[in-house]
Amino acid sequence: MAALRIVVAEDDLAIRELLVHHLTREGFRCTETGDGPSTLRAIRAGADLLLLDVGLPVVDGFDIVRTLRREGRGLPVVMVTARGDEVDRVIGLELGADDYVSKPFSPRELIARVRALARRGGIVVDAAPVLLRFDRLEVDEAAREVRVDGVDIALKPREFALMLQLASNPGVAFSRAALLQAVWGFDFDGDERTVDVHVRRLRAKLEDEASLPRLVQTIHGFGYKFARC
Repeated sequence: MAALRIVVAEDDLAIRELLVHHLTREGFRCTETGDGPSTLRAIRAGADLLLLDVGLPVVDGFDIVRTLRREGRGLPVVMVTARGDEVDRVIGLELGADDYVSKPFSPRELIARVRALARRGGIVVDAAPVLLRFDRLEVDEAAREVRVDGVDIALKPREFALMLQLASNPGVAFSRAALLQAVWGFDFDGDERTVDVHVRRLRAKLEDEASLPRLVQTIHGFGYKFARC
């Protein structure tokens, strides 16, 4: 089955990269754009669905939808915007957008909406579960387990999600803010100390209980990264 092709049109680089990360892990193939003209070019080159920020520079999201519908392109469009005004939502939907999400939003909610639109179009995308192996350590997304020497160390759900995020990107430094968005979602009300608390719990289970070396390393003044065993 061919991967669903999604154009992610968002001028905020951090948000765009986060969306692409989550969508790619779910089995979608993404093309990133940061302004109106490049978005139109990407769609015309071939796309199945569009995630569209209303506030794109040069040509905004409303004008992009107008152009697509005028050209007879019926690909599903999810409009994403910081604007919470009901008038903007009504305009977007009346122009032909299929769904409308206001920031802040949860990446998981957005992916669920993308999947719903894909199903509505007769397309089913099955995500391949992640199974990561690092010497004595395994991170098994399908089983929701982190195992050391084959034994599950019984992480809580948020601890597992944090471990999966870090271990899926070994050597990549994540800021605390990026980890909050990736694991807790855009709509989380807590602060960055939440990440520190969960890292301490992870380390206790990995280092103290399972006798592994320090895998989650601190990047002082920034955040954390995962180091291979």
